[in-house]
Amino acid sequence: MVRAGAVGTHLPASGLDIFGDLRKMNKRQLYYQVLNFAMIVSSALMIWKGLIVLTGSESPIVVVLSGSMEPAFHRGDLLFLTNFREDPIRAGEIVVFKVEGRDIPIVHRVIKVHEKDNGDVKFLTKGDNNEVDDRGLYKEGQNWLEKKDVVGRARGFLPYVGMVTIIMNDYPKFKYALLAVMGAYVLLKRES
Repeated sequence: MVRAGAVGTHLPASGLDIFGDLRKMNKRQLYYQVLNFAMIVSSALMIWKGLIVLTGSESPIVVVLSGSMEPAFHRGDLLFLTNFREDPIRAGEIVVFKVEGRDIPIVHRVIKVHEKDNGDVKFLTKGDNNEVDDRGLYKEGQNWLEKKDVVGRARGFLPYVGMVTIIMNDYPKFKYALLAVMGAYVLLKRES
């Protein structure tokens, strides 16, 4: 507590006495706020799962994390993906793919496609802003990607909207503070 000028007068340290607000709520109000918070979280998860089903992609929205695709996409752009298995992969198409041994998917352009008579398709990718193809990024001994490696194909984007995600990953304390403030707001918000 910070002491004000008058003796015996106290101002809350944060300007927002969270625990005092929680103590003032009756049990019914507190249960209502917790239920409200749970509904928001479950709604977000349902929307995400719905997008997965509609787009056919395990990750229907991704953020571009590097400048390897400039000038097409910049760091922080938000990409919308689809991954319908029946759509053929074509040279020039921008795909998001996972490589064994790497956790983060890569966004690059297909530069070569090899299709066999039995229907197997293999392809090579490269970042627009890179000097060489992606064979150095693939797992050791792998020279081509297959359809199973594709997370999705870029169908649209919003410029720089994903910078929030990049900032939260670069500064984890900011992420936790933002989540705490949002959680406190939802729990303490009173209905009129």
